[in-house]
Formats: sequence, structure tokens, C-alpha cells
Amino acid sequence: MNHNTPLTPRPLRHLTEVHRRVLTVAQLRSHGVTAAVVSEQCRPGGPWQQILPGVFLLHPGPPTSEERLHAVLLYAARETPSAGVPVQPGADEPHRPGYTEAMITGLAALTLHGFSASPPLLSLERIDVLVPRLRRLRSTGCVNIVRTPALPTPCQVTGLPVAPVPRALADAVAGLSDAAVVRRLLTEAVRGGHCEPASVVRELNRAKLLTRPHVVDAVDSLLAEGRAIAEDRLYRMVREHGLPDPVWNVDLRLPGGPHLGGVDAYWPEQAVAVELDTRAPRQDEDALWSEYARKREYLERLGITVVHLTPRKLRDAMDQQATVVRTALMASGDRDPAAYVVVLPR
Repeated sequence: MNHNTPLTPRPLRHLTEVHRRVLTVAQLRSHGVTAAVVSEQCRPGGPWQQILPGVFLLHPGPPTSEERLHAVLLYAARETPSAGVPVQPGADEPHRPGYTEAMITGLAALTLHGFSASPPLLSLERIDVLVPRLRRLRSTGCVNIVRTPALPTPCQVTGLPVAPVPRALADAVAGLSDAAVVRRLLTEAVRGGHCEPASVVRELNRAKLLTRPHVVDAVDSLLAEGRAIAEDRLYRMVREHGLPDPVWNVDLRLPGGPHLGGVDAYWPEQAVAVELDTRAPRQDEDALWSEYARKREYLERLGITVVHLTPRKLRDAMDQQATVVRTALMASGDRDPAAYVVVLPR
């Protein structure tokens, strides 16, 4: 027995199918495979091959997309005493290795999330893997290491840890110079219901990508797309929940006086306004929020109730938002009459 021989080898039959084909040197050692055997199996023309440093493919052909994904995660994941070899499961339950401090991001993550605008996995020369900034890893082979001060909570997609869509988008956009591709990816994120525009712009801003002209242009299209979707949800909410018809997209003014601001829906008899918050979290966010707050405060001083809705609330809790609006309409009879305002289309 030598230092490469485990005291209690673990049987390969307890691994899932893909994890029988892609293993690290530490995992092979835990299954009783010595370094000498690994070297012999990986000889030229042999049945195994080294796909990444310390990661082996236990067949001679090209790796499948699934094998590549698991290989890059095995390479990037932090080693633990049981890395990739969890506690012994039941007889019929295979091992599903956990990948600590590593997740798929970038274009590969978007493809796993179901984006049609991202390329097939096998066409990607490199797969982006997100790891903590202080990890001592380097990009090599098909692995591109992406570092971050704080890892987001991963999504589990086909059993793999995958970065959330906003973060994956930011990491993908960082490596893209084609404006049309960037626009298609950002548009699909919103149109496909993967996330809200604000969360995408927040990640792009955090990654300092909003100084690139082609990214700024794509963001403008994204925000327009997001507003259109939010407005459509607002129309649906009024229609499907039996709310009275408002006047849509109007400007409010005092008679002969100043412009009070635009609102997305207004019920003149009840003096209730709905405003969609589709702000993008960019550098001028504080100024924009101050403008929203000033307008709301001014309207409410005139006796107009302002209901503030976000696209996310309309998407995730439309019933609840309809109740909020209905309550505001019903409460109008208990308030003092609002000041008379002029309603103009915008």
C-alpha cells in the first residue's frame, strides 16, 4: 500500500453515469485507483484522457457537453475532504457531487437557462466559471475563470450550479463586442420572463459595462422592452380583475398652472393614479428616485392617491396589486375632494 491507496475505496457503481466518466485524481484515489494506474490508462492511445489539470475523462472519445460542464466544475470547485464524493447514499440513490465555490456563468449559463440567442454548449471554445476572487485558479483548456468578490446564490439547472440570469448576462456581455448579439441576449432575458430589466442593468453597472456604447444602446432597447411588458401587465390587471377603466398614459396639470407629471393610469373621479417604477439602477438612480418622490408628494398634497407598482410586483403578485388599487379606489369616498387637475394625453 502507498500514499495513493485509500483505506476504504468507494465503489464506482454509486456514482451517477456522468460522474463515472469524469473524475478528479482525488476521486480516483478514493476509488482505489493509484497514480500509476492513471498514468497507464492515459498513455497515448489509452482508454482514458486528461481533460483538464487533475480531471480525467474515462473514455477515449471527445467529451460531451455534459462531460465538459462537469469537468470544468470539478476543476474549479474547492477541494473538500469529500469533494465530489458525498456521504454514502442508499443502494438505489447515486452520488451527485457538490461543487463548492464554483458555478457556470456567461454564455454557457444562458444556454442552460434556455436562451435561444446563446450558442450551443459544444460550440463554445471556453466555458466561464464563476469563483471567489481570492481563489488561486487560472484559466486553462476549456475553462475561463471569472472572479467575483461575492458569489451569488446559484440556480440548479440539470443538477449543475448555474449563475442567476442577470449575473450570467453581465459575464457574457463582458466578452462580447457584437452589438446585435448583446441586444438579442438582453431582450430575450426580459421578453422570455427570465428577469426584470432593473436586475440586468444593476449587474451591468456593477461590472462597469455601461461605459461601452454598444452596451448602452442595448440597455436602452432593454428598458423600452421592459416598460412595454410592464404596461401590458398593468392593462391585464385592470381587465382581468374587473377594475374600472382608467385613462391611460396621461399628463396631469393644474389649470393654468405647472405640469405635475405623467402617470400610467388615472381614475379622475376617485383621484387615484398608478405609476410604474421602471427606473434603471444606473449612476443617476438617486436623482431619479428624488424626482419620483417629489412628484408623488406633490400629487398627494393635492389629494391624489398615487399607487406605486414595480414590474416585478405585477409579474409575481398581480392579484395583490389589483387589491391595492381597488382599495385605493374604494377609499376615495372617505377622503376630502382632491384639487381639480387637467388631464392631457402624453
